[in-house]
Amino acid sequence: MTKQASAAAKDLAAAGVGGTQIAWADNNGIPRSRIVPLSGLAGAATRGVGITALFAVFDTHDGITFAHPGLPTPSGDVRLVPVVDRLRRLAGQPALAWAPGRQIAADGSPWPYCQRTALENVVAVTFERGYEIRAGFEMEFAVAPAGATGIASSPGHPGPAYSPHALIPLDEFVATLLHDFDANGLRLNQFHAEYGPAQLELSLAATDPVSAADDQLLARQTLHAAAHKHGLRLSFAPIVSPEAAGNGWHLHTSVWRRGRNLLAGEGVPGAEGAGYIAGLLRDLPAVTAVTAPSVPSTLRLRPGYFASAYAFWGVENREAPLRYVPGTRLLGEDHANVELKPCDASANPYLALAAVITAGVAGLVEGLSLPDPVGEDPGTWPPGRRAAAGIDRLPATPGEQDAALAASARMREALGEELLGAFRAVRAADRRWAADRPLEDVVAAHLWRY
Repeated sequence: MTKQASAAAKDLAAAGVGGTQIAWADNNGIPRSRIVPLSGLAGAATRGVGITALFAVFDTHDGITFAHPGLPTPSGDVRLVPVVDRLRRLAGQPALAWAPGRQIAADGSPWPYCQRTALENVVAVTFERGYEIRAGFEMEFAVAPAGATGIASSPGHPGPAYSPHALIPLDEFVATLLHDFDANGLRLNQFHAEYGPAQLELSLAATDPVSAADDQLLARQTLHAAAHKHGLRLSFAPIVSPEAAGNGWHLHTSVWRRGRNLLAGEGVPGAEGAGYIAGLLRDLPAVTAVTAPSVPSTLRLRPGYFASAYAFWGVENREAPLRYVPGTRLLGEDHANVELKPCDASANPYLALAAVITAGVAGLVEGLSLPDPVGEDPGTWPPGRRAAAGIDRLPATPGEQDAALAASARMREALGEELLGAFRAVRAADRRWAADRPLEDVVAAHLWRY
């Protein structure tokens, strides 16, 4: 690793790079980082750089909670180690290279609060069971002028939704985005103006789960830099105003065995793929407590907003939290995947994938069966019809989310006891912070955090 890092540092120095940003995402989905000069990259790759253990209990507002018994004092450091295999120069910040970080204990042993390690462990267990997962994120965000305090008051494009005309004022930003994604090694599927106010959306190509989480983190850095270059700022917040459609970061996954996509089928998944979706459906309240965990997340998950408010699945149903996307004659049956819609930027991408994979693979291994798909919006049904169909409301408050998470043995398996405890402590701190504040203040406080 030292030789690889030293060779990379030499090449980067020749290209004018001065330092490497080592990035990770905390339990609020907020990126954190350290920058080391290139001369220190090889040392960082073997010994890491020191960071406080308390990043595991930072809340969304940069408060620190000591409510988690595992981290009850301000004492203690851990080491942040760059993953050199993922090192690349930042096209939009040419003086810097970038690498995701893995957190380890001071003695070099695994640290139970490292979110990237948690996902690596889940992927390893999944592979041992004979399965592989492919994953990719769709990322929605809103754009505004650099000095804007809000999106509704200062939208960065006038619409209409999905129109090429909406992107004309952003033409230079779009050009930079396309260039920098390619230069940073990010495979972009498509990009367009979305439905919400000044909203844009892009989708990243599917890859292995750890790379998908790394890519999501790098994509956010790339987008912020491109926006800054053109006098813009971006909001990835789950909601940007109380009335508007929010920003989701929809998570697409598929499960494979020996080169075959188990979600492939004749318009619906085969029996094994159905088990994967059934596992997600069974654990959906607890999964969404990880994938849409902030106070604004619960405000976003409203009926009628394509954000998903009820626990059900459907075939190409955009109101469904679990939207099955079948393969077709044109795309091929291996295109089949399932989209989790209640997922947003306040989720740590590594933990989101760990939760989804654990729930889905458990359903597959147990051979769970799926109820019939729903092609309508159950939010328009009378309560009796929903009850008869076994369709319940997803947790609608942070307290309900915590109860679902605390009751889930599989989410404890996915995150580990220590990390789950820190995650719940952080969520409780956010819940207390928001308890007596008006909705508008809560929205405003989260608008630029991600």
